[in-house]
Formats: sequence, structure tokens, C-alpha cells
Amino acid sequence: MSDFFQSYGLLGLFLGSFLAATVVPFSSDALYAGVLLAGCPPVYCLLLATLGNWLGGLTSFAIGWIGKWEWIEKWFHVSRKKLEAQHNRISNWGAWLALLTWLPFIGDVFAIALGFYRVSPIKCALFMLLGKFLRFLCWTFII
Repeated sequence: MSDFFQSYGLLGLFLGSFLAATVVPFSSDALYAGVLLAGCPPVYCLLLATLGNWLGGLTSFAIGWIGKWEWIEKWFHVSRKKLEAQHNRISNWGAWLALLTWLPFIGDVFAIALGFYRVSPIKCALFMLLGKFLRFLCWTFII
């Protein structure tokens, strides 16, 4: 019976980690800790949480990529001048900023901004994967 719960725990971990990396306010850290403490194999937890969180981050990146300046100005009342200033800040860091997409709340904004400002998708994907993997690896050793 515990295999049954562990299997669904791993599926839930993947889905929860995915959702947490989008604009859905959710903590994948608490979910990750709970699944580990429930006895699920740490290697599977690490891989599935990283994969789910990474794919969620890439989804946020894609949402930013399809965004338009006009939408931001109209729906969020942000001026083009402010958007251009943000673009300069994003450009200073480039794809390196993707390492921080694991951060709660602001990480989602980083992922969307990286897509919106058309920062290299391959570099962003790799740095995003690395950052998210290292985050869950740290949690694995802490718990």
C-alpha cells in the first residue's frame, strides 16, 4: 500500500513543482519536504521535482516570449519607458538571471521577463535547470 501512496506522491510532486514554477502561488519546497519525509526515494524526488519545476519555469518563459509591449502597457499600466529601463537591467545580467528563477514569487517574474525580452532560450533553459536542480539538491541534504 505504501508503494501506491509513494507513486501518487511522486506524481503530485511533479505536478505541484510544475505549478509552483508558474504564476500559481504555491510552495514546491514544502511539497518536496513532505514527499521526502513520507519516505519517497530521494533520487526520484530530486529528478521529478527538478523536471516539473523546470518545465513550469519554461512555461513562464514562453508566456513572456509571446507577450507584447502593448499588452503590458494596457493591462498592467506600465509605461514603455519603464519597460525599456527594465530591459536594460535584464540585459546586464542576461541568461545568468535564469539561475534565480527558483526564488519564491520573484523567480516567476524573472522567467517571464527573460522570455519577454527575448534572452537566449537555450542559455536560459540550461541556467534555469541548473538553478532549480541545485535548490532541490540542497533541500535533499537538509532533510
